[in-house]
Amino acid sequence: MIADLQPASAHQTSTTGAQRASARPAPADGPCVGYQRWHRLLFAHWTVPVARVQATLPLGLSVDTFAGAAYLGLVPFFMQRIRPRGLPPLPGLSWFLEYNLRTYVIDVHGRPGVWFYSLDCNQPLAVAIARRGFHLPYEHAEMNATKTGTTCDFTSRRRGQEEADRFIWSQPEHAGRLAAPGSLDHFLVERYRLFTTDRAGRILSAKVRHEPYRLHDPAVTRWSTHVSMLAGFALSGAPVSLLAADTVDVGIYPLRPVAAPLSQP
Repeated sequence: MIADLQPASAHQTSTTGAQRASARPAPADGPCVGYQRWHRLLFAHWTVPVARVQATLPLGLSVDTFAGAAYLGLVPFFMQRIRPRGLPPLPGLSWFLEYNLRTYVIDVHGRPGVWFYSLDCNQPLAVAIARRGFHLPYEHAEMNATKTGTTCDFTSRRRGQEEADRFIWSQPEHAGRLAAPGSLDHFLVERYRLFTTDRAGRILSAKVRHEPYRLHDPAVTRWSTHVSMLAGFALSGAPVSLLAADTVDVGIYPLRPVAAPLSQP
């Protein structure tokens, strides 16, 4: 269970597809601080009560909803070619696995983004850097993934836990489709900003840059939700949305404090 929950916001709302697409960084945003490649992504989503999600968020962030519903996503994938700007990727350090638990939010300026409850990873140095440099809730995990033809078998067990999460899915080799504006697919994947908090409780934000996802409808034969239980969410039944995405190359921008809005006269 989640203790010491924040009261639900009275300003729960939703963003439009145009707002989410316009959040994609432009050249005027300046240089990225790092680069990475996201490969073999699976997005498994469940609906959850809006008030339940809002109660877990820091003041200053509100739940972003689609057709009145909030969504919780589990996303296993391969992280590749991780490097800071100006340096090459390093064998043994720049390739690893990641598995995150996320929801979707809006800040006080109406900007849409992602809120992470956890990001499990099997590269200890990456966990340390992400915790310290990006204030993200990375967790150490034992992970394994195998690819056989079009099928991926992905397993993750967080340090200190006996139960592992496992996802098995397959997807076509041909190029995927773009998410249709206004669709649930578009709401779930067209996200180019993350939010987190520092030790002082300030909300921070960073943009990410990549081409719009090319999506597939994967054949998923196994899924698990143990990590969501660790965050206080008991997900039941099959996911309401299952999407796989082609590989994208990603640029990461620096974290910035989310400024308070100007007072209205």
